[in-house]
Amino acid sequence: MAYDINDPTDLDIMRSNFDIISGAEWDEYIEEAESRNMSYKNINILKTARRKAGISKYLSPKVILWVLNLVEKLDFDEEE
Repeated sequence: MAYDINDPTDLDIMRSNFDIISGAEWDEYIEEAESRNMSYKNINILKTARRKAGISKYLSPKVILWVLNLVEKLDFDEEE
């Protein structure tokens, strides 16, 4: 999904979508990213997301967007 980080509604949706992902789910995303040999930066930002699980207010909109895009990519690739 394409989010607009300048739209307050989209920002609320992004934060909500981030906050519902549990620490255990973040661990799964990190393992999947590592098994696919994703870049160090992508794996590192997923680890940051795990530390901030459920508290999106401490992350910038750009970081949340980056993480949600990674999650979407990992989920989409997994389905194929």
